[in-house]
Amino acid sequence: MTTDLLDTITSLTSIIEEETDLLGHPRRYPDLAEMANAKSRLVANLELQTARLCREDAKWMEELSAEKRQQLAASIAVLRDVSEANGQALERQIELSTDLMASVAAEVQRLMGTRNATYGAHGGLCQLEQATPISLNARF
Repeated sequence: MTTDLLDTITSLTSIIEEETDLLGHPRRYPDLAEMANAKSRLVANLELQTARLCREDAKWMEELSAEKRQQLAASIAVLRDVSEANGQALERQIELSTDLMASVAAEVQRLMGTRNATYGAHGGLCQLEQATPISLNARF
């Protein structure tokens, strides 16, 4: 059973490494959604296998041979490191997308002139910026 667990960890690590590499290049990759789905399925499978092992034998990890335990620990350490790098790459990608959307919204607002100035009852000037609806196609 631990062989299946190690295989799942290895597969997950490979997909995460590949996704991180793709995110590092400034291109559009249409298969990133498939990779994210594969990651989700592998994580769910990993959780299922771990839960099954714990349910069948709570001391399964203690009963592993020293070699298997070391192999499992090394695989999990690599998965942790790869996941951390992937998280940072995804965070950068999300920040870039957010900045890009904010820039597009500001430019659309500037071009459409959706700023209004209103005088208050006491002579104060209040500037309002109305939100400009923005929608993007899935393909550029």
